Amino acid sequence: MNTINIDGKPLSPSKLVCIGRNYAEHITELGNEVPDEMVVFNKPNSAISERLLSFHGEQLHYEAELCFVFQRGKFCAVGFGLDLTKRSLQSKLKDKGLPWERAKAFDGSAVFSDFVVIESLDYVSESALSLELAINDKVIQAGGVELMMYKPEQVLKELQTFMTLEDGDVVMTGTPKGVGVINAGDNFIGKVLLAGKIIISAEWQAK
Repeated sequence: MNTINIDGKPLSPSKLVCIGRNYAEHITELGNEVPDEMVVFNKPNSAISERLLSFHGEQLHYEAELCFVFQRGKFCAVGFGLDLTKRSLQSKLKDKGLPWERAKAFDGSAVFSDFVVIESLDYVSESALSLELAINDKVIQAGGVELMMYKPEQVLKELQTFMTLEDGDVVMTGTPKGVGVINAGDNFIGKVLLAGKIIISAEWQAK
């Protein structure tokens, strides 16, 4: 089983639960309709990778996300995640009304920073959490909880109406505007901020 790290300790999620179309401006940039209810899809444990791929059957797109680890009935830790997407394939699947897993759940499609235990932070409010993604030293994506259509606690409550979350599962809460193509050699730096202060960061070079 692949692992994530929470304050330096490894943990194996049974699954990654992903929320789609959770930022209005991202919905607009991809030309999608605003959903009537929360969009949910899953990635398996095998999707977790330490490498940032630029190609997997086709050129990949990045989506930066705030991610939460579920334990003991609540979100216990937060980190930065990249949801890698086969955009061309996803578009074809959507046009046919088919599931997205072939475009979203492939091996290596989820890349994470370490996670920080929320209880160890000066946790002012969940709305103070945000992310920032810089590619080749230029900020490309920025946003956070205040821009989400479904806030983290709403996400958790809704998921628990139809799905059992196991301790260690990761919930990826959607991406703000600014998604795009991953080019081999590009340098990615992802950050999670609390009230504007960096609490975790990670760096990858696309392969």
